[in-house]
Amino acid sequence: MRARVIRIGIRLIGPLLLLVVLLRIGEPERLLEVLSRANWPILLGAALLNGANIHLKVVRWQVLLGTRGHAYPTKAAWRAILPSMYIGMLTPGRVGDVLRVQYMRHDLEMSYAEGLAIVVMDRFCDLYVLLGFVVCGVAHFAKVLTGQLGFLTWIAVGGTALAPLVFLIRGPMDRLLEAVYRRVAKQRSPDGARVFLTALRAQLGRRLLLTVPLTAGAFLIQYLQGWLAAGAMGMEISFLDVTFMLAITSLLSLLPISMSGVGVREAFLALVFPALALTAQQGVAFGLVMFVVVYVATMCAGFVAWQIAPPPFGRDSHAPG
Repeated sequence: MRARVIRIGIRLIGPLLLLVVLLRIGEPERLLEVLSRANWPILLGAALLNGANIHLKVVRWQVLLGTRGHAYPTKAAWRAILPSMYIGMLTPGRVGDVLRVQYMRHDLEMSYAEGLAIVVMDRFCDLYVLLGFVVCGVAHFAKVLTGQLGFLTWIAVGGTALAPLVFLIRGPMDRLLEAVYRRVAKQRSPDGARVFLTALRAQLGRRLLLTVPLTAGAFLIQYLQGWLAAGAMGMEISFLDVTFMLAITSLLSLLPISMSGVGVREAFLALVFPALALTAQQGVAFGLVMFVVVYVATMCAGFVAWQIAPPPFGRDSHAPG
């Protein structure tokens, strides 16, 4: 019961932070005014770009599977990734991505250890390309991210960049990783952790370079959505400013303290927007609109996909048609 209460408490941190931000900025009528003036047809067009974003992620997933000799038909991959994103956006840390392991187990007869290695590498691709945008963003907003805040931001960037290397480089940490894997995955087979690490590191190679433009393209589409959303709300923000702001908020949304970064994202935008000659209220409104355009729209698509092709939790496995 205590662990359950702690998990619920962690999930509430993001919404509580959003509430604190809303109370501190004051004048809620100005926030509602900004939202009411938005050009919703443009926002709908921005939401439709989620399709292109997700397709690039599907192709990247197929590339990673190809490094292990697996072929996943595009239609089947879409059926798998949408429900996974749906659950991932409803849970802190986007743990729903692990649901794809079950689809790979069912459709490709892949072991859980190897499937998890594919998913982890998929996350690493997002992380390292995102860090490139974030580093530029932190430098771009150096006047805002000053003092201790700036120092802690750079520490977070450096720690995020170095942490995955523990998994990717063979070393003395392997035994600890194997012990953690067996505990988390409740893996009975003593070889499961070794299979996971071997499959993860086997993806490193020239073929992995194909994921870089795919990942960068997916992020740029999301930043284009943000630029369109800002325009739809009557905010004159350059594409470069939007790119760097959303890059940093994307990194913050990976923290397992809220659902899809709710609260954390708005707090950062409320801090940055005054540096762009805009108000904190506009920053919060922009964050909420981006949540609807990107996350809510994707969750709706994932919900529909869940009804059409729910996650396979049976014993039977078959190859996708």
